[in-house]
Amino acid sequence: MIDGDAVAAPEGATAVRVALLECDHTDPDLRGIDGDYADMFTALLAACAPTLELTRFALIGGDPLPPLDAFDAYLVTGSRLDAVAGDDWIQELAAFLRRAHQERTPTVGICFGHQLIAHALGGRVERATAGWGVGVRDAWVTPNGAHTSGLPDRFRLLHSHQDQVLELPPGGEVVASSTHAPIAALRVGSLLGFQGHPEFTPRYAEALMASRSDRIDAEVIAEGRRTLATPTDHETIARWIADHLAGGTA
Repeated sequence: MIDGDAVAAPEGATAVRVALLECDHTDPDLRGIDGDYADMFTALLAACAPTLELTRFALIGGDPLPPLDAFDAYLVTGSRLDAVAGDDWIQELAAFLRRAHQERTPTVGICFGHQLIAHALGGRVERATAGWGVGVRDAWVTPNGAHTSGLPDRFRLLHSHQDQVLELPPGGEVVASSTHAPIAALRVGSLLGFQGHPEFTPRYAEALMASRSDRIDAEVIAEGRRTLATPTDHETIARWIADHLAGGTA
């Protein structure tokens, strides 16, 4: 699959056209594990959300943003870059998210995308006071998220982040919280964000930790590795994401 190509919905199904906004690529040395980030999202959503028709836009590679009304929904990936950075394409994406909020366009942000939603709409994003969050992390669903059909009281996702959302934007609500990231998931209007990475696999998460050993304390990596055998709820969160993108929780 190449940038701009769509992954079609099954024949006879009503497609939900989703623009996958790529804000980073996997390192070439790690790409043999699960492919690029867009490949991870495609694999994650293929089984539980076959009506989502994904089209890739490599913003990190210079692709322009599509017109807001060109797609039914938008999915913003993670990135090693800071959501508060001044890069032109990040600023343009922040403005795009503000328009998506105004137009009530279903949008989901993951990690960097989650943080950029908060920052773009007036929240506060900074370095996590608890340091890097890696490995499998537990979060509990708040009353704000409890009305979402099929959700457990708690869920586990793989994490890899140095920044986090510290203050909600106006009108935002916490839909899941954790000890490391009190705003583990947020919703503001039609925009939904998750700090964790439902698209990651344990093998990729371990390799990513190893590649960042110059930045992450050895003790933090060791603890993160110990969590990798813990079962996660990636499919449950993928269904939550798919339902939101289809307009079910906007």
